[in-house]
Amino acid sequence: MKFEGRVFDVRSDVVRLPDGQTTPLDVVIHGGAVVIVPIDADGSIWFVRQYRHPAGVELVELPAGAVEADEDLLAGAQRELREEIGYSAGHLEKIGKFFLAPGYSTELLHIFLARDLTFAPLQGDVDEFLQAEKYSPAEAYAMAQNGTIQDAKTLAALFLTWPSLGG
Repeated sequence: MKFEGRVFDVRSDVVRLPDGQTTPLDVVIHGGAVVIVPIDADGSIWFVRQYRHPAGVELVELPAGAVEADEDLLAGAQRELREEIGYSAGHLEKIGKFFLAPGYSTELLHIFLARDLTFAPLQGDVDEFLQAEKYSPAEAYAMAQNGTIQDAKTLAALFLTWPSLGG
């Protein structure tokens, strides 16, 4: 292992190319994550606003987070909802999954649509300072189109859930 971190590890592989040559390739090893599209009784979508140091900006994102070792995906989605927006879901529906950056990472994101929200906060991560916000689906999609939402997992999850939101 080239690097072992709190959230991911990095290994170096030697990859044989289709033409027979070999090349070194660094791979980010990540245990996977969940992204949740929480819809409240009013039909609004809940987001979090937070500063992201690597990007150097504050981003509007859907609640999301890494799945802990041996954690069930549904349990991870419920935990992240409760930590990030203070609500749990009476109904979670898996919508799909996608790789975040398959050119260099194993991170697979699982998308869930959350409904029947009830107030049930959990203490969040000590290094996360989040502000929960909600927007109508029309506002959210306008934010995606005008560049206000710049987070790839949020954009992909909104796209994948559009049919479930009446789009």
